[in-house]
Order: sequence, then structure tokens, then C-alpha cells
Amino acid sequence: MYIHGNNLYQKENHKTKYRDPLSKKYLKEIRLEYNVWKQANLSLIGPRKIKTEQDFQVISERTRLLNEYKDFVDQQKYAEKFDSRSNLHSSILEEFMFYLFKDLVQDFSNDALLGKSRTFKDIFFKPNSYEDMLANPNTLIERKDHDFAIGVKVLSKIKCQGSEKQEKHVWDLPAVAIECKTYLDKTMLQDASTALEQLRHRNPNAMYIVVSEWLKLTESVNLKKFKIDQIYVLRKQKNTDREFRYLDTYVKNPIYEDVIDNLFNQVRDFLTTPWEGGISFGLQKGYLL
Repeated sequence: MYIHGNNLYQKENHKTKYRDPLSKKYLKEIRLEYNVWKQANLSLIGPRKIKTEQDFQVISERTRLLNEYKDFVDQQKYAEKFDSRSNLHSSILEEFMFYLFKDLVQDFSNDALLGKSRTFKDIFFKPNSYEDMLANPNTLIERKDHDFAIGVKVLSKIKCQGSEKQEKHVWDLPAVAIECKTYLDKTMLQDASTALEQLRHRNPNAMYIVVSEWLKLTESVNLKKFKIDQIYVLRKQKNTDREFRYLDTYVKNPIYEDVIDNLFNQVRDFLTTPWEGGISFGLQKGYLL
């Protein structure tokens, strides 16, 4: 759930890295601001499953809190001390997704899957021999990492007929998968599209969304060939290399509340609407897709 908070904790308690006085000082400063951001989001309730007139107001406040904390952590001194490989900055967006959807998902179930996830990708069987196969299916579950998912944990028991041996497996099954990016380029988009295809081979009803702060695509990219449900660019802005973002002439757009609002409502509508589909349903209409 608290992906960014966990990232901070790991840095604060690392045995070899971030032990110098400046790293400790910066981490302490960020920790203080993080605790304020976390508590403010946990105290803020909504939006929820049932639409209300206050929904946009709550989303606006969550967006304001995000911009305030993001601007603090994105200061040049922190960006130079903790580079992109540390995931300090990118994990903020992942944790924000938890705050945005926590009350909506809780309205469905306290047992729902919510947050960073290793979701189900494929299942296959690899016994050592036919004799082994008769006693035990030797099930292997292939998983895929997602930055954020809303779904369910599946508990399964698998055994061969006539055998007393039983395998127990647990995997995450997403209804919604969201990939969080600082910026989105063509390679990242292609990777996301491949991940979506793999997800839908085994979970055809799943929704797949990419959320980025900035965009690094040109007009020559054909978005129609990618079957992603939606791509959100939170700052409505093209990407600029990090060293240019700290120039006095650079104007950084905020994360826009109307984009966050659209994201939330698309997911809520998807989760609260029946997923009608399949051959029998299509046959009643006369068209299948």
C-alpha cells in the first residue's frame, strides 16, 4: 500500500547506502513532509462507490496535496542525491493511486487486492515423469509485476484424481492494472501494450491503464495500434530532460485535477458496471465484439 513510504524506510535503514550525513539529512526532511502527506490523505475520505456532489472536491484536494508533496520531493537537491534508479520520486505516484482508490475499493470488500502487485500471467505444469504426474501436477504459476492493481487474491488447491497430494497456490488476479511512469516514451508504450496482451490472454475482462506525468512521444506514433484502455498524461505536457527542469525559464505544469478526476471515474464506472460479454451474449445482439 505505502510504496513510497516503504521506499523511504529502506533508504533510512540501508546498511551500506545513504549513510552519509547529507543523505540522512535529506531523508529526514522528506520523511517529515511524507508523514504530513500520508496523514492528510488517510484523513480525507472518498470518493466512494456511490457518486456524490462532493467527489470532485475531494479529488481536487487529493491532487493539491500530491502537487504540494511532489514539488517538495522534486527539488533539485533531492533529485541529484536520489537518482531515478532509487525509485524515490516515481514511487510517489504509485502510493497516490492507493489514496485515490482506497475508499472506492473498500466499499466492495476489505479483502480486495489494492496496490503494487505480482499478478497472474500464466499457469503450466512440469512433472518430472509420468509416474510423478499421476501423483502430483507440479503446477507453476508465472507472474507479472504491476505498479498498481485493483483485484482479488485467488487461493487455489490443485490435485490429481486419486492422489492424496495437494498443491496450494495463491496469486493476484487484477480487474484493473495501472502502470505509473514519470514520462512515457515509445519503448515504454510498446512494453505496456505487450503486458496488456499477456494479461488479457488469461483475464479478458481486465482494464489496463498507463499514467504518466510527462509524455515523450511524437505525432508519428500510431496510438490506435495499442489496445491500452487509456493513457493519462497528468501534467498535459511533453517531457523535458531533468537538467532542464531546474532552469529559471522552464515552466512546469501542475498535475491537473480534471485528469485525475477522469481517471478515477473511468475506473469507478468500470468496477460498478456489469462486464457483459462472451459468445452467448454477443449472439443475442447478432455481433460478437
